[in-house]
Amino acid sequence: MDIAFALVAALLFAFGTVLQQRAGMDEPEGGSDSGLLLRMARRPVWLAGVAADALGFVCQAIALSIGRLAIVQPLLVSSVVFALPLGAKITGQRVGRADIGAAVLVVTALILFLTIADPSGGREDAPIGEWLIAGGVSAAIVVPLFLAARKAGPSKRAALLGIGAGILFALSAALTKVVTDQLADDVLSVFTHWHLYALIAIGYISLTLNQLALSTGALAPAIATSMAFDPIASVVIGVTLLQETIHESPLGVAATVVALVAALAGIVILSRTQDRPPAAKPLGGAALANAPVVVAPAGVDEAGANAR
Repeated sequence: MDIAFALVAALLFAFGTVLQQRAGMDEPEGGSDSGLLLRMARRPVWLAGVAADALGFVCQAIALSIGRLAIVQPLLVSSVVFALPLGAKITGQRVGRADIGAAVLVVTALILFLTIADPSGGREDAPIGEWLIAGGVSAAIVVPLFLAARKAGPSKRAALLGIGAGILFALSAALTKVVTDQLADDVLSVFTHWHLYALIAIGYISLTLNQLALSTGALAPAIATSMAFDPIASVVIGVTLLQETIHESPLGVAATVVALVAALAGIVILSRTQDRPPAAKPLGGAALANAPVVVAPAGVDEAGANAR
């Protein structure tokens, strides 16, 4: 059941990111990073994308409440596969052999990952000291990436911001798992713990980084990096912080890593082929509602990255 909810979440995230990217490409250059989400919130297309993301987050939370972080988050990379038919429908882009082959690679690799990983163990929460270490390590990576991105060109900026968003998506997902476990025990008690408030703060930051990456227009590096670093960071957090076990034998661990790397390779291929311009350029202003757009396959959670 956790796998089913994770796949539904991936579909919703794909649809949400397509809509958010459509709105983001119409964002003028030079706007303030801090107020980006508030400006985007004035656009119905972006709000529709956020609504799809919100539903995806609910499905992701359910999957995390009954499954393991190291399994649910890698499954969310299938959103890039769902983006293929969405892109063909919304933007009129052609789905070529490279797209189909990469999609098959992603799906096959994910099936192998789930089969070989054989997850077990894990704990509902970790001591606050270990959470602080995880948060400190994440900040030590993300903050320099953000600062470096401010002076970089579009492609490098998108990649740097995408890496930061992917790492925070993973941390948000870990917090989401804890919050959902607390909700199952006592709905009111969740407001007396720090996890919910940390999730809101990190979720907002990860959403902002993801939208900044998409707004550069360099979609391939933005998508590939965020979707690659989300499952990688999630596996690391799941194993180290939540004490989840992927596989007991060294050979099984190696096979699991190979399967995950193969899935990420497929993501990179798909993100590059999806970066092709649509048949017609997007329109601006009032005509935006009827405009074709460039497809942006989704990443977890993202915010919710985004606990995604």
